[in-house]
Order: sequence, then structure tokens, then C-alpha cells
Amino acid sequence: MLKLKRILLVEDNANDAELTLEALAEHNLANEVDLVRDGAQALDYLYRRGKYVDSEDGNLAVILLDLKLPKVDGLEVLRTIKADEVLKFVPVVVLTSSREERDVIESYRLGVNAYVVKPVNFTEFISAVKELGAFWAIVNEPPPAPGQRGGRK
Repeated sequence: MLKLKRILLVEDNANDAELTLEALAEHNLANEVDLVRDGAQALDYLYRRGKYVDSEDGNLAVILLDLKLPKVDGLEVLRTIKADEVLKFVPVVVLTSSREERDVIESYRLGVNAYVVKPVNFTEFISAVKELGAFWAIVNEPPPAPGQRGGRK
């Protein structure tokens, strides 16, 4: 049986996290969404450390990553992901309120797959997240898992 890939939401703002989870649920995505509240937790989740040591392998469809995070900022999380030989293949979408040009440029320089500025309007925010979730969890064809790469058909 095909197991659906998970979505990792890295968001410290409780309201934005709740809205994002609600928008994904409204789209009836069957993918499980895991929420972490800061950059350090995101790295622990991805590397299965600390409270995540016994969690199952991430099997991620996409990481929705805020930039302005406590403990370890989003750019550092992105830098770590894209420097890792296994994690670099997981799509990362920056979902942030930052419109700062340097954040956009640095995110793309580090290898982000998409950069989305959170709309201020509630309806637009819900719509943007629904579209993101549908694209990355349903439409996008990710590369095969590390153990499945290399010429098998």
C-alpha cells in the first residue's frame, strides 16, 4: 500500500500555524502534517534527534518553512537542508511574511523551491496555502527516495 508523504510545517506563529493547518484540511489532503515551532525543532525532526529520535523516517512531500523563527532562523534551517545529501531532495517552500529582497535572494541562492509571501487577507492566505498543499502533496513528482535511485524502472 502506498504511504502518503508527510508535510512538515515549520511555523512559530500560532495563528499562522492554525490557519495553515485549517487550509490544508479544507483541501481534504490526506497527507499528515507535522508542526514544529522553531528552527531547532525542525532540525531535530529532520535528523530524528531529541523527542523525535523514535519517530518514523520523515518521508516528506514538502517542508513549509517560515524564515523568522526562534532558536535557529529559517535561512539556517534551509542552508542545513540543502547541504545534506539526503534532505536536499525534499522540496522546501518558504512561507513567510518577509518581503525583504535579501531574504528572497538568499533563499533562492540556498536552493529553495518556492518563496511565498503570506497574504495579509485571511481569504487570500487560506487560498494560497490550499494551492501550495495541493501542488506539493499531489501534483509535484518528487525524486525517488535515496534507496530507490539509480536506473530502476
